[in-house]
Amino acid sequence: MNKRMVLSAFADEYADNLIEQCQELNNLGISYMEMRGVNGKNVSVLSKTEVREAKKVLADYGVKVSSIGSPLGKLKLDSDLVGHLETAKRVFETANELDAKNIRIFSFYLPDGKTREECKGQVFDELEKIVKLSEEYGLTLCHENEALIYGESPEKCVELLEYFGSRMKAVLDMGNFVLDGYNPWEAYKLLRKHIEYFHIKDALYAGAIVPAGKGEAQIKRILDDYKVNGEKDTFITLEPHLQTFSGLNALVGKTFDNPYKYENQQVAFADAVSKLKELL
Repeated sequence: MNKRMVLSAFADEYADNLIEQCQELNNLGISYMEMRGVNGKNVSVLSKTEVREAKKVLADYGVKVSSIGSPLGKLKLDSDLVGHLETAKRVFETANELDAKNIRIFSFYLPDGKTREECKGQVFDELEKIVKLSEEYGLTLCHENEALIYGESPEKCVELLEYFGSRMKAVLDMGNFVLDGYNPWEAYKLLRKHIEYFHIKDALYAGAIVPAGKGEAQIKRILDDYKVNGEKDTFITLEPHLQTFSGLNALVGKTFDNPYKYENQQVAFADAVSKLKELL
């Protein structure tokens, strides 16, 4: 039987305001969001009062939270890691308040001049602290492949996931693999059994982020295969980055003229949803 795929989205790419985010998701027929930005603030810094207010808005519009798009692990290993663990606690409390079971995480940037092998022990130790804390809250950490972190390559992602076993899952971002110069299909085959859910972003190896199905991330091929061979029903979270990701050039070290241009982020988000639905 084919696996079911449920559409979610980073609605903060449509608007900062949570009410506007929910209204647009209603308009587009999307019942879930991956929560990251709420009224201009990152989800990791919301107060308990702000979380309760957000919960009410979500309930008013019938929107549920598929995952928390946290920034955990998205900092250098020589940063304040004690304070980072306090941030993790705050994120996990928010997740439980919002009935979200999945937490998107990363695997740390390396200190200047250090190699991955030199940092491997510390990366695993710091991730172990976050994993152990998440287990106290009954949550699942989902590692995203991202440029320049320890788990950038498919092989390093597998290394992390096999080390932690069922205690950590993968959120697979095909577009990120393309931007970082990896073959997304080969990466998917390596990671398939570890996947908890997907981020949907398409890209060109030249460096441009484009709507789903218009790039080289092989999204349709991967999702079609997962429907047949995947482990479970899953969320697919749209993270289009068509209008909002101004830092891409600096991040990937490439210069490009994106063929897809939009007058504002609202138009970009609506087109991203339309293109993904066409692809599906």
